[in-house]
Parts: sequence; C-alpha cells; structure tokens
Amino acid sequence: MTDKDLLPVLQSIAESLQRLAPPATRGNDLDASDAFVWQAEGWLEPVKTVSRVHINLLQGIDRAKEMLIENTERFAKGLPANNALLWGARGTGKSSLVKATHAQINERSANKLKLIEIHREDLVTLPKLLSILRGTKHRCVIFCDDLSFDTADTSYKSLKAVLEGGIEGRPANVIFYATSNRRHLMAREMIENERSTAINPSEAVEEKVSLSDRFGLWIGFHNCDQDTFFAIIEGYAKTFKLPIETEELRRQAIEWQITRGARSGRVAWQFIQDLAGRLGKTIEG
Repeated sequence: MTDKDLLPVLQSIAESLQRLAPPATRGNDLDASDAFVWQAEGWLEPVKTVSRVHINLLQGIDRAKEMLIENTERFAKGLPANNALLWGARGTGKSSLVKATHAQINERSANKLKLIEIHREDLVTLPKLLSILRGTKHRCVIFCDDLSFDTADTSYKSLKAVLEGGIEGRPANVIFYATSNRRHLMAREMIENERSTAINPSEAVEEKVSLSDRFGLWIGFHNCDQDTFFAIIEGYAKTFKLPIETEELRRQAIEWQITRGARSGRVAWQFIQDLAGRLGKTIEG
C-alpha cells in the first residue's frame, strides 16, 4: 500500500477516534458557569441559562422565601447551614424557589454559589460528585427535584450516608436541597404496608423515614387561595406588560383555573403563557 493509499485510511481512523472521545466540554471546571447538571458518567454539564423566574414573582410563600434565603446566605458566608427539604403540593413553587434563591444570593455576593442539579435516578453516583466538589474552592448547592422513593428503591441509602452519618460526611463547601411532594419521601401506603407486615412495625420503616430527618430545614408548601392566585397572575401580567384590564385578567384566570381544577403557581404560569400567546406578546420564564 502506497502513502497515497494509506492517507484516507488514517484520516478515517482519526475521525473515528474523535467521535469516540468525549467532547472537550465534558470536564469539571466549576468556573465555566454558575449552574450545572451532574451527569452520572462523572462530569458536570454547564447550564448557560437557568430556567427560572425572579424571586419577587413568587407570591404567597413569603415565609418559605425568608427561611430558604436566610439559610442559603449563611451557607454562602461560610457559616453553619442546614440541608433543606421543600415538600408539599404540586406546582406551589418549590423548585422555582430553589432556583430563584440561588440567583438572589449570587446577585448580592461576590463569591458565586454553584447550583448543581442531580437527577433522582443518579443519586447512587452522589459520592462520586462529592469527591469532585470536596477539593474545590467553590461553595455548591446540590439540588434534587421531585425526590421520592418506592418500596424496592435502595438509592436512598447513598443520600442518607452523605447527608449525615458517613465516614467522610458532607463536605463543608456543599449543601443539599431537595423538593418532594411527600414529607417523608415515601408514599403513606408504603409506610403503612411495611408497618403492618413487620415483626417490629416501628423499626420496619425507621431506616427510610429517618432519611427526611437528615434535612435540618423542612419547608412546607400548600395550595394557594384565590387572592394569592390573583396576586401571582397580576404580578406576571405587570412584569411582562400584558395589555389587559385587571377585571378581564381575573375573569379569564378564574375560567382557566376551573378547567385545570386547581390553583397554584404552576397553573398561574401556564395561564400567563397562554394569555401572552393570545395577545401576541413574548415572555421569558
């Protein structure tokens, strides 16, 4: 085979190796962004634009905002702070508050917090993530949205050991925030079933239920009332400058909530997106 014949073969091999090699962005450079998504393969994917709303648009959860901001501010300053579990009804602003709080703290502080989202199914790789973060200069909030476990799920053990009780424990520069529809992170029927079939009912569920005890800060969320629902949509309409009278806005909002059978921050946001589209206006979430 001549050199001329060999060149296309070498080029093909080089192209194949490039496709197999991980992209250059697959690293763990925490200076690349203020927000990341943890990939179970062992790398942090930078997020250029976080999907969130401004904290002032989150209505009806003033006490929750105060508690989470205060806890996060202490953590950002290097003071003692608690892992936080935000639990309660769907669509009431739990995950929105975590993301908005991160933005709020970073607006005030020169030392930016890093927000790192980990998916529930990747919790078994949490120790690997912590080993990466342990040696960094950055303070990081690990965020798991919609955290819950079923009967056969044992991944909660990885989280439990990390939050407290492990040999290494949680690094001083890391805090863990989670949202869940369940206060004890497992369905009530699961708890009752294990109690009814166990030799010692109180010990049967202790291991799973005690996971929620590892969160020093519990913040509850509940469905909003009519006045709060109006406050949310009126706040959105004002922020995005939607050309509609308040009376008509409320009339349409009531009709929308009836069709959805619920009142919540999520339902309000969905209504505003629909309204803005009908009015020919663009909005940014």
